[in-house]
Amino acid sequence: MHIILVRHGEPEWSPGGRVSNDPGLTPLGRAQADRLVDRRWGQVDQLWVSPYTRSRETVAPLEQSFGMQASVEAWMAEIGPAEEWEGSPYDEVAEELKKAHAFGVEELWDGLPGAESFRDFHHRVTSGLREALGRFGVEPSREHPGLWDGDADVTLVLVAHGGTNAVVTGHLLGVEPTPWEWDRFDSAHTSIVSLVTRPVAQRSAFGLMGFGDVTHLDTDMVTR
Repeated sequence: MHIILVRHGEPEWSPGGRVSNDPGLTPLGRAQADRLVDRRWGQVDQLWVSPYTRSRETVAPLEQSFGMQASVEAWMAEIGPAEEWEGSPYDEVAEELKKAHAFGVEELWDGLPGAESFRDFHHRVTSGLREALGRFGVEPSREHPGLWDGDADVTLVLVAHGGTNAVVTGHLLGVEPTPWEWDRFDSAHTSIVSLVTRPVAQRSAFGLMGFGDVTHLDTDMVTR
C-alpha cells in the first residue's frame, strides 16, 4: 500500500482582517495547487479529500488531471476551530493562539477554549484512518503495535491539512502521539509525504519514503 499525503495550498485566513474558519485559497495557494499536476504521480487508485474549502480547492486540479472525483472523508478535517472565531478580528484570535505557547502538556491535550481538543482530534483522525484502511483489509495488529495485518496493492492520495497529515504520519509509523504533532511533522503548503508498506514479521509496516517534498514549487512559492 502506498499512501501519499498532500497538504492544502496557502489559505486566506483573514479576508478583510476578519477570521474565516473555513477559508478558501489565496491566489498563491491556487498556483501551488495547480503545480501539483506537474508531478509524476504514476498510478493513483483513489483520491480522498478533507471537507474543508481549502482542501477541496487544492484537490480540484488533481481531480481534473487524474480524471476522478475525490471522496470527501469527514475524518480528514483539520482540528476544529472555536465557532466564535468566525468573523472575529484577526489580531484578537492571533493573541488567543499565542497563549497556547505557554500551555503545559495537559493543557495542550485539552486545546483552546471552544475549539476541538487535541485528544478528540487525534481520536477522530486515527479511528477514521483505521476504518478507511479496513476497507482494503488493512488493520492494526493487536499483538504487535506499529505493525498492520494485511496489505493491498493500491495507491491512495489524501489531500488534507498540516495537523491531519501529521497525525496520520505518526500513527502509521507507530510513533507515540503528542499534542504538538504539527511541530515534529511540520509541512509546507502542498508538500508531499509518502508512506509505503513493507513486509515485516509476517505482517506489514509503514515506512517513510519521503517527507515535505515541494519540488513542484519554485523557491519563492514555498509557504507555511
